[in-house]
Amino acid sequence: MQSQATSRILMIRPVRFGFNEQTAESNAFQDSKLAVQPNDVAQEDAQKEFDEMARQLQAMGVDVMVYDDTVEPHTPDSIFPNNWVSFHASGRVVLYPMQAENRRLERRQDIIDDLARNFHVDKIIDLTHFEQEGKFLEGTGSLVLDRMNRVAFASLSPRTHPDVLAEFSRQTGYRMVAFSAADASGQAVYHTNVLMCIADSCAVVCLAAITDPDERLMVRQELENLNKRIIEISLEQMASFAGNMLMVKTKKGQKLLVMSTRALESLTPKQIDQLDDYATLVHFDLSTIEANGGGSARCMMAEVHLPRK
Repeated sequence: MQSQATSRILMIRPVRFGFNEQTAESNAFQDSKLAVQPNDVAQEDAQKEFDEMARQLQAMGVDVMVYDDTVEPHTPDSIFPNNWVSFHASGRVVLYPMQAENRRLERRQDIIDDLARNFHVDKIIDLTHFEQEGKFLEGTGSLVLDRMNRVAFASLSPRTHPDVLAEFSRQTGYRMVAFSAADASGQAVYHTNVLMCIADSCAVVCLAAITDPDERLMVRQELENLNKRIIEISLEQMASFAGNMLMVKTKKGQKLLVMSTRALESLTPKQIDQLDDYATLVHFDLSTIEANGGGSARCMMAEVHLPRK
């Protein structure tokens, strides 16, 4: 069985990070009131947050592969690479259709080519043609994968279209669990990975965001059938990025649950105790990245599950 967590993480170091007007309409987590202005200040602060997170993860024994973003074309959200690409233990690389036009410019063949020197890349599954139809699926933002059981959870939204889900399922063999979810104001949750995180033995999930009672029960039962201990978070905790976590491993196999400081501080002592049973909790101050980008720790990491050559 494939492992859920990997010790190899791809991260993109920002060079022109800032508030992205093209994504703000569908991303309620971007906070224009807290966003740092002007953009050169946001870039400087975000780069410090990024560097500290990458440095600490490397010091803990995670294999963090950092690639610098390019100055041109301007990609204010390049710090979130998990939306345009995913890497699988089968040797497959999946490229995803993105809603914002300036986010499509984040896709970089040079990074895939560089990884292919040390890892097996057997096939590239390119789903980007769906952009021409106005249908999107933004990587492991739209998809929360149980890699051990080959099940993908997906909250339908303007960025997560059922037709692309079906094609992803057909080409990868993942079984889909699709549902609808909304935040406290009733707006569709833009990415599934802000409301749930699946680790090897547990799942953090905001079931309250799943508005249909039947769908809420279905998601609960699916997670229970996958032998995941469910740790529920509230809508308020979801708004603090408590669902935007990722389990990674060190090279020695120690499990880490990576999140932002804001996410950790929103958790109750009981929730922290529960999560502590499964992994060491690791957190970073990502306040500039969260306010301007509307994403948090999980969004910054693309797991590299490709087999080594």
